[in-house]
Amino acid sequence: MRLLRAVPCVLALILAGCTRAAAQPVVPNDNRDAAGVLRDGVLVVHLEAREGRWFPDGNAGPGAVMPMFGEVGGPPRNPGPLIRVPAGTAIRATVHNALGDTLIVKGLTARPGSLDDSLAVPPGATREVAFDAGAPGTYFYWGTTTHESIDARSGIDSQLHGAFVVDTAGTPPARDRVFVLGSWTGPEDSLGAPELRVINGRSWPGTEALTYTAGDTVRWRWVNPTDSPHPMHLHGFYFDVTSRGTWAADTAFALGRAPQVVTEMPVPGGTYTMRWVPDEPGNWLMHCHVAFHTSRFLSFDWVPDHDDPLADDTASLEQPMHAMRGMIMAVTVTPGASTTRRPDAVAGAREIRLVAQAAPRRFRGELDELAFVEQRGEHPPASDSVPSPSSPLLLERGTPVRITIVNRLRFSTGVHWHGIEVPSYADGVGGWSGREGHVAPMIAPGDSFVAAFTPTRAGTFIYHSHSNESFQISLGLYGALLVVDPARYRAAEERLVILGADGPSRVARINGKVTPDTLQMTAGKTYRLRLIHIDPDWTAVFNLRRGDSTLAWRALAKDGRELPIEDRIVSRSSLLAGPGETMDYEFTPSAPGMLWLDISQRQGIWKSGVWINVQR
Repeated sequence: MRLLRAVPCVLALILAGCTRAAAQPVVPNDNRDAAGVLRDGVLVVHLEAREGRWFPDGNAGPGAVMPMFGEVGGPPRNPGPLIRVPAGTAIRATVHNALGDTLIVKGLTARPGSLDDSLAVPPGATREVAFDAGAPGTYFYWGTTTHESIDARSGIDSQLHGAFVVDTAGTPPARDRVFVLGSWTGPEDSLGAPELRVINGRSWPGTEALTYTAGDTVRWRWVNPTDSPHPMHLHGFYFDVTSRGTWAADTAFALGRAPQVVTEMPVPGGTYTMRWVPDEPGNWLMHCHVAFHTSRFLSFDWVPDHDDPLADDTASLEQPMHAMRGMIMAVTVTPGASTTRRPDAVAGAREIRLVAQAAPRRFRGELDELAFVEQRGEHPPASDSVPSPSSPLLLERGTPVRITIVNRLRFSTGVHWHGIEVPSYADGVGGWSGREGHVAPMIAPGDSFVAAFTPTRAGTFIYHSHSNESFQISLGLYGALLVVDPARYRAAEERLVILGADGPSRVARINGKVTPDTLQMTAGKTYRLRLIHIDPDWTAVFNLRRGDSTLAWRALAKDGRELPIEDRIVSRSSLLAGPGETMDYEFTPSAPGMLWLDISQRQGIWKSGVWINVQR
């Protein structure tokens, strides 16, 4: 959780209106049109790196001057011009450097290519390269003036990149969309460093709004030229990951073997393609699940901290979705010719009552600890009853539920049923979920909301706040949501590990504690490990060890979906996961002793884990 404050123009990077007012405005690139001229199997494209005035929040907001790619004679673009050709195409590209520093360009090579191939272009110079497109796939090219690697390029040259797509030869290009993620961190001063996160050069709510009809086949290509992973989460639907790769190489999955997930995380320099069929009308979202990457602080038009960072502001009350920024895309699905809606109200549904409440000033004597508490019996829980994590919910597959969320907090909230295929109105995004004329509200203080749905899939899921997530999830508004088949569920053979935040501190909580309780197992007995990652801002690595030895486990499920038999492989227990991902593994301890499930932040910012005591 990051607490940010307004940075004056004179203390941030060069903002529009401060200097360099003559820089040409940057045009957001929706990647619908390919650059260059393709004739007789040869693409000729002329690229130029130059400064442009970038308005990620729209032209009415403040902007910044920074390097971008464009075509010679055209405007600078963010992302840079799309290079898209059929396999077998010969490419002749020139790069002109209109910047004041030497430009290093990578990715203008045949695919698969070497990560070391690069082109150096001095200031004012033009260089030419010629190469064959190579293998079909989703790639990108990128540049640097600071000589940083792709996973460290976050500052002034962080927007120098563009998508490079190679289509299968002899077939029409797929009707797909190409989305390029972007990240920028400005100069730091005593008040902090301003930051931005964008999709195709725009920050929410300025990102492109997408509309599909139920039954459409939707294909998206995602490119991550930023310095951090981005767990991209689709509300309401599973999608097939049809390929995964990097800016230099791509690997397609065979038909029927594509992973089906609700969250996919490309690492720095990573790419992936996805395919999905929306079958439920309504309003949905696709967004990065790192909470800070969708927070209201990601704007040149800084929103200062409140004295109380949890308090509702005018924007969040009147237009709740406009209080967010960053890597978010709105998706609207309209009814098709034969649409069957998911049931949202069923007679005889199981009734559950969740109370959102707070224990005052538990974090550093300043911030409240929060929780969703399941009401047991006729009387609501004591007002200061705040378990950590929030009450786990155990639902039965195929059994309809009506969950009433009662808000005892002093600010608005909402609940998202992460990974569950619910009707849009129940999806939990106040001011957006639902459809035109029937949009779910935020749950105001003292108010309540009923989410009605039927879980159709057994698996490991999460429920969490979808309002001011950096604060609300960090302070405890999250919990495990398990959907089970009663005939197959064996609680004694299950172990749950849920990774969350410890409020504003840079440490983690495992199962609600900084020092978690030891898990108990019996040697020779097989267990299902359910791993949930809902720390809102950090990517983590999971390893299961006995001393210095890494143990093996068998993958069973991802994001609540059981893996096909052929994908349930035994492997060394090493897992990189981001916020919003769940994973199930099968593990059989072979001998008594102490095991350590190591859970550490990807870059070592914090280290945590839980002991497992294996008895005879």
